[in-house]
Amino acid sequence: MGRITEELIRKNAEHNNCEIFSLEELSLHQQEIEKLENIDKWCRDLKILYLQNNLIAKIENISRLKKLQYLNLALNNIEKIENLEGCEGLEKLDLTVNFVGELSSIKILQYNVHLKEIFLMGNPCADFEGYREFVIATLQQLQWLDGKEIERSERIQALQNYPEIRGKIKEQEKAYCLKRAKEKEEAQRKLQEDEEKEKQKENRNKPGFNGRWYTDINNTVPYSLERKENYQQLAKKEKEVNKKTQDELDKEFWEKPTLFTPESRLETHRYLEKQRRDQEKSSEKKKHQKLPRTLITADGRVLNINEPKLDFSLKDDEKNNQIVLDLAVYRFMDTSLIDVDVQPTYVRVMVKGKPFQIVLPAEVKPDSSCAKRSQTTGHLMITMPKGLCQGSCVKSIWSDLNLVQVGEVILVNRKANKPMKYPERKKLQENKRSNQIEKLEVDPSKYSFPDVTNIVQEKKNTLERIPAKPQAIPCAEEDPDFEDNLEVPPLI
Repeated sequence: MGRITEELIRKNAEHNNCEIFSLEELSLHQQEIEKLENIDKWCRDLKILYLQNNLIAKIENISRLKKLQYLNLALNNIEKIENLEGCEGLEKLDLTVNFVGELSSIKILQYNVHLKEIFLMGNPCADFEGYREFVIATLQQLQWLDGKEIERSERIQALQNYPEIRGKIKEQEKAYCLKRAKEKEEAQRKLQEDEEKEKQKENRNKPGFNGRWYTDINNTVPYSLERKENYQQLAKKEKEVNKKTQDELDKEFWEKPTLFTPESRLETHRYLEKQRRDQEKSSEKKKHQKLPRTLITADGRVLNINEPKLDFSLKDDEKNNQIVLDLAVYRFMDTSLIDVDVQPTYVRVMVKGKPFQIVLPAEVKPDSSCAKRSQTTGHLMITMPKGLCQGSCVKSIWSDLNLVQVGEVILVNRKANKPMKYPERKKLQENKRSNQIEKLEVDPSKYSFPDVTNIVQEKKNTLERIPAKPQAIPCAEEDPDFEDNLEVPPLI
């Protein structure tokens, strides 16, 4: 049963910043409301009130809404027009497709002097002979009835025939009241039978019942033979019903002919509510029964999983020594719903709780990995640089080192240096010199403070450099055949 609560009103008052004391328009349609309450206490300034398509059986608790101009109560279970004389500003009333059979109850609307339009189509009273003339003559302030304008000639004729029409309406009302009394009795009897069946079904499900004997906690009570036969028949019917599928039961319920009464509407509502509860229970059971997905087997093998069914591409970028995963995440998905976990041998991405897991072709560095998301396409780009992992035997990046694994410890053995030849050594030294950067050294004691007096330099006599004369280098041992020619320059 839906009730009118403060939370419900605030939820439907978002256009008014959820303030209900100054609310002028309120829509509570399709909320399965069975009783009008609290509206006249919390929303005194209401001008428009929508309550269509509910299960309201009586008009009540709205007489304090003095500013109310439009009231929509279409598609409800109202059988009588009442408690509206306090709505002084009411201009339009919609009671389409209700169960108003007491047409004489519209006399109460004579006090609503501003009422201009009313809808009563789809009610039992609309089928009465002289219905339109009776309403026009009773409510002389009306201008429209069931969407049709009331002409002046039509009103004059209705007033002239009012005494005769009133008698016919009373007779039809009495016949309708007798019919409704029988329908209510039938509906009450059917409801009691359904309740008894439910109780019997619950008793049969209790432990200790075997069709003939029902074992209570304190004593054992034997049933009579007649009751035994009744239970056996009911048990057979239940077995037949249980054999039917849910679709067959639904088809049987909806194709069963029933009268259009407030009770039948309530019955339909209860049936739909029961179906909803059963579906919720079955969904909860499925959730509990669902086993968690295996991501890593018992022997430690990582599985490839794509539960969210996303397109992806895995590239091995040898140039930058990294692995790139491009995952086509939904474009408008919030990033807070994505969780990335990078491990040395695999990567796992949780998308709205659904795992995407893939084994990597090489080991990566999880701490140096990064994840970015495109603002245009929404794709998730995970960049994972390749690297060494402790405890694994891989090739070293240094040419002069060898890695040897012993258990979990990595030992480093350095290669023996081979003797190098003189040209190779000279070439190595030249490369080292070329790589070194030459820097000028300045003595800070001499040049830390500039001499201001010697800013302007004086012209000094520059001495020309005289080239030295070549001197003959005497040889320690002179060859007797050696001739010294002065014209030949000496060897340096």
